[in-house]
Amino acid sequence: MMNNLYDFAYDLEKAMRNSDEFKHLKEMYGSVTNDSEASRMFDEFRNVQMQLQQKQMEGQHISEEEVMHAQEIANRVQQNEKVTRLMEAEQRMSMTIAELNKIIMKPLDELYSSFS
Repeated sequence: MMNNLYDFAYDLEKAMRNSDEFKHLKEMYGSVTNDSEASRMFDEFRNVQMQLQQKQMEGQHISEEEVMHAQEIANRVQQNEKVTRLMEAEQRMSMTIAELNKIIMKPLDELYSSFS
């Protein structure tokens, strides 16, 4: 039975690669990576975002200065249409993955909710 689950997972991976959402995300990513300024801005934004997430996960304090810096970069990034479209595509893909995760986790949710 376990192999069967993995087979389904690989089928889901293929379906995701062929989905309109992924194809659009890939197109928007290509648009950004082919534009040196957009690519630089996007990389800077992602680096700051990852640094702050890392600090948060480690329970470290995020200073007001760091928050202001992140907001400044986010504001600049929003000025670039290519980056904005990429971020919107990422958000749609993330929502799709969250919905798929809900479906996949439904049996466990039902199992554990029966104990309540």
